[in-house]
Amino acid sequence: MADNDWKKRLGVVFSTNPDYSYVEETEAGEETLEPSRQRLVVSIDRRNRGGKQVTLVSGFIGSADDLNELGRTLKIRCGVGGSVSDGQIMIQGDFRDRIVSILIQLGYKAKRGN
Repeated sequence: MADNDWKKRLGVVFSTNPDYSYVEETEAGEETLEPSRQRLVVSIDRRNRGGKQVTLVSGFIGSADDLNELGRTLKIRCGVGGSVSDGQIMIQGDFRDRIVSILIQLGYKAKRGN
């Protein structure tokens, strides 16, 4: 099973050129901007949540791993639960002021939304 990578090349047109060599394209992941260049908006949302409030952090530009790490840090520092989905961090409860101050301490440009 030394060179069993034919499954990666499905959908590639066959070439009759004997000197042709197949080169795989690597997916370039989205590069995470440094914290001082990020503009995050911290807002509150009450829609479709049964009257419960969640704090949303949106505007993050970068990889999903870095977004998950930031979400994990915010959840730990606030002492509550939450999740990361669709490029947003959701923190249970109204922690807008605390999250803005934490993000500023971490070097992000954050502002309080609604």
